[in-house]
Amino acid sequence: MAFTDRDEQFARQLTACQSRLYAYISAMVPDPERAHDVLQQANVVMLRKCDDYEPGQDFVAWACKVAYFEALAARRDHARDRLKFSDRFFECIASAAADRTPGFDRRQAALVHCMDKLPDEQRTLLRRRYGRGGSVKLIAETMGQSVAAISQSLYRIRQALAQCIRRTLAEEDA
Repeated sequence: MAFTDRDEQFARQLTACQSRLYAYISAMVPDPERAHDVLQQANVVMLRKCDDYEPGQDFVAWACKVAYFEALAARRDHARDRLKFSDRFFECIASAAADRTPGFDRRQAALVHCMDKLPDEQRTLLRRRYGRGGSVKLIAETMGQSVAAISQSLYRIRQALAQCIRRTLAEEDA
């Protein structure tokens, strides 16, 4: 099966916006595993509907629209969850998340830049915490430190990253 230039461009755009889509979906589906499942389902739908996408159209906006409907379907599939929100509330969350996506790439690039500046042990701690199953309690047990000490370290690292990101974005805007 030969791929056309259009197919390759579609695949490149879909691949490039995965982190943006995950962030968008996560605003509507707070459980990370369910959000990942919704992202995968949205990818399948987008691949099936790739002919519906018109080149030149805003790809991220189109992808977010597909992701929105997949998140909505997932929410309905999991209607037995304790917290129930109206469709209107869900639309408001999706809209707010969509408004935040345009600057996402800049913020993500700034985060990568700032992460690179951290000492190795701080980067390792962040990766352990925010990787799969990285609970503070488990990290504390593994490192032989208290939960409070690990939490405090993570807090300080996050504060330093936030400050670095703000500074980096301000320098770019200047």
